[in-house]
Amino acid sequence: MQTLAQLRAGELKGVTRLTLSENLTSFPEEIFDLADTLEILDLSHNALTSLPHDISRLTKLRIAFFSYNRFVALPSFSGCDNLTMLGFKGNRIETFDEDILPLDINWLILTDNRLKTLPRSIGKLHKLQKFPLAGNQIERLPDEMAACRNLELLRLSANRLEVLPSWLMKLPKLSWLAFSGNPCSGDQKFTLREIEYETLEVKEKLGSGASGDIFKAYSRVHEEEVALKLFKGAITSDGYAHDEMNACMSVGEHPNLIKVLAKIEGDEQLGLLLEYIPDTYRNLGLPPDFETCTRDTFEEGSEFSLETIRAVAKGIASASAHLHSRGVMHGDLYAHNILINDDEHCYLGDFGAASFYKPHQKELEKIEVRAFGCLIEDMLSLCVTKEGAIYERLEKLREQCMNENVVKRPLFSEMEF
Repeated sequence: MQTLAQLRAGELKGVTRLTLSENLTSFPEEIFDLADTLEILDLSHNALTSLPHDISRLTKLRIAFFSYNRFVALPSFSGCDNLTMLGFKGNRIETFDEDILPLDINWLILTDNRLKTLPRSIGKLHKLQKFPLAGNQIERLPDEMAACRNLELLRLSANRLEVLPSWLMKLPKLSWLAFSGNPCSGDQKFTLREIEYETLEVKEKLGSGASGDIFKAYSRVHEEEVALKLFKGAITSDGYAHDEMNACMSVGEHPNLIKVLAKIEGDEQLGLLLEYIPDTYRNLGLPPDFETCTRDTFEEGSEFSLETIRAVAKGIASASAHLHSRGVMHGDLYAHNILINDDEHCYLGDFGAASFYKPHQKELEKIEVRAFGCLIEDMLSLCVTKEGAIYERLEKLREQCMNENVVKRPLFSEMEF
């Protein structure tokens, strides 16, 4: 992270990336001195309420973050023709005017604001792929949004949607959808054994996600090592913590799902006790980055055999069929949410984006089927052998799962390997 003093002293000339977090209340004009090179600007965690009307002077700007400030209206970025990613998470935005965004935006983050409506011009963002919108007050999506045919990830959780529009089910590339915490989503309640936090011996942190942190712990009640997931707050970037807990508690047992053992007693500390997965398991992939947008990344040098890809595909398809038979959409079916060991056994985890739906809404399962197709495609791209009967079968399945005609995709229970 750089400093305002460095910027004003001219020490940052020529930088392509600038990050300032110093409780700024106004946009530092000296940033315009970097216009010839600046590509990524991060002014998150400040106290900004507005931006200069001529922000388009930053002609090279590709990525801009203004999260956790005090904006009540989304500023205009008209003329910022190279801007593709824009983040305003955790502000107070109530107003989103028509035609204020460049048409090349493919990643727009408006999580945790106060929006009640979206402009009709959102439909002009034909390149939009990723749109996290959880934690607002949206009551209806504009019909013009049906023109966003490249949309792949949409987070609608914790809004006020009475229905999911029919056009949403027909978007040819939509793969990762979350809509819990709306009137249109199922409101299922599940009971689970409760234990007191004091009965746990909490040990080292195992990992972190959007919704919480996971620790290794010893449960004196269960007399065994467990994993403890502690949620960061009542609402996360994917929706309400209670909805994630309900989803976890509803899925039952399956060999490719991590078993849920108990919940922490009371509501002061939201937490779940999970089956401890030994460190012989590792993440299959890594989350998307700025360049891949919606698609996972993998460690440099990663390779997969056809046998591994088929084993993962069979296990995850089986787990997904189990979930959808219970009316649960995972919402985040990605390689980075899959654990695998050297015996090619895998677990699908992280239910932060899970949603409940009614059994007749098979279109929702077929949206998730495309995410499964993306998973196969990503793994096949790193396959050491791209020929033979197994490869052809997996490639055919990938093609079926990614069919842009949603109704022609198979259900998870219909897949053949």
